[in-house]
Amino acid sequence: MKIAFVHELLTMRGGAERLLRVVADMFPEAPIYTLLYKEKKLGNWFRRERIRFSNLQKFSRLSTNHHLYLRKFPKAVESWDFSEFDLVISFSSAFAHGIKTNGKTKHLSYVHTPARYLWDQTFDVLDRVGSLKRNYLERTFHKLRQWDATASERGDNLLAASKVTQRRVELYWRRKSDVLYPPVEVDQFPLYEGKRDDYYVLVSTLVPYKRIDLAVDACNALSKKLKIIGEGPERKNLEKRAGKTIEFLGYLSHQNLTSILQRARGFIFPGEEDFGIAPIEAMACGTPVIAYGGGGALETVIEGETGIFFRESTSTSLGEAIRVFESQSFHPQTCRKQVEKFSKERFEKAFRSAVQAVCGGAGPAASGIR
Repeated sequence: MKIAFVHELLTMRGGAERLLRVVADMFPEAPIYTLLYKEKKLGNWFRRERIRFSNLQKFSRLSTNHHLYLRKFPKAVESWDFSEFDLVISFSSAFAHGIKTNGKTKHLSYVHTPARYLWDQTFDVLDRVGSLKRNYLERTFHKLRQWDATASERGDNLLAASKVTQRRVELYWRRKSDVLYPPVEVDQFPLYEGKRDDYYVLVSTLVPYKRIDLAVDACNALSKKLKIIGEGPERKNLEKRAGKTIEFLGYLSHQNLTSILQRARGFIFPGEEDFGIAPIEAMACGTPVIAYGGGGALETVIEGETGIFFRESTSTSLGEAIRVFESQSFHPQTCRKQVEKFSKERFEKAFRSAVQAVCGGAGPAASGIR
């Protein structure tokens, strides 16, 4: 069976790219189609000869601002010819689900989320830009929503990254889907039961919707040590905002990342996301989590046992949660036990079942997924 993968952007490392890496290793002969590719960032994860990028790649040298390409992404996605393949698997956060296939080629779509900036966070995005850019984006988002509604019908079967994503798929696309949580290499993050150091840690791509500013402001106000691991376009702004107790570490080797997660007092997860792999890696190390009480965190963190939630998306609410967190005790073994259900092995077994189902194999797509 000839298989191809479609992934929107291979321009930085994040949770979506980690998931693709796992699946790419499961099917090593499958080429990877993507709109834009940065070999310096992803070349050691996805080798250049395996990548088939779009005709927009030639513009990437001129600007890394993806907003400039938004209107071009749908046409670029639809231009790929998959007639040589038996199955195409798309991994979509905005556009990849919109590929076109013929009647012979099957399409399994793994949905990280329907694009939030097109549906439920449009005004949050528009409020952060100037009037000229706002007018451009308003028109662009309107056209893209129309395209997205049509494109959502193209997948034969849909897999949702979480129950939150599943609800959004049904709400905005009127489609049914099966939940398959992303894989977490739990065994790569050993349980640590030793003495903890007096700092908090945050691992994330540094972009606005991750709400890292809340963690910076809260730790500034409380003079708490915070180690921020990751890169992204917001780093300079966050560094200007940060006080003396905030440390930016960029990308780290797995060994250094694990060491910091193991010894942290707690892990801060301030944004609302559809799933969130980093908190699970922290809990695998036995480190409890302080998370915003919405989105995928509600499916992974057990309040009072593996962490606590703050209910308002403000630094004040997060700061109060930190004070409450420090008055409680958490057991590393409990954190570890909670995350074993998200293991890579379980994901691979369920994913192969979903592939068999969409290709006409025995058993329902949902078998072993939830």
